[in-house]
Amino acid sequence: MSKTWGHYHHAARHHERAAYYFNQAAKYDQTEEHEKAMHHAYLAHGHGQLALDHGVQAVKLHAKQCGKPALTVGQRTKEETAA
Repeated sequence: MSKTWGHYHHAARHHERAAYYFNQAAKYDQTEEHEKAMHHAYLAHGHGQLALDHGVQAVKLHAKQCGKPALTVGQRTKEETAA
C-alpha cells in the first residue's frame, strides 16, 4: 500500500467518523442532552481535522511523486499568473 493511498484511506475513515459523531451530536441535542451533544461535536471536529491533515499529506505525496510542487491555498502556478 502506498503512503499516498494510506493517507487518502485514513482521511476517508476520519470523514466517516466525523459524520457519525455529528449525527450523534444532533440526536443528543434533540433530546436536550447538551453535555453529550457537545462531547460528540468535539469528537466530530477532531476527526474532521485529522481528515484534513491526512488529505494534505496525500496531496503533498502525490505532487512529489508527479514531480510537481504542492501548492498551498492562495499560491498560483506560473501559467495562472501569466494569463
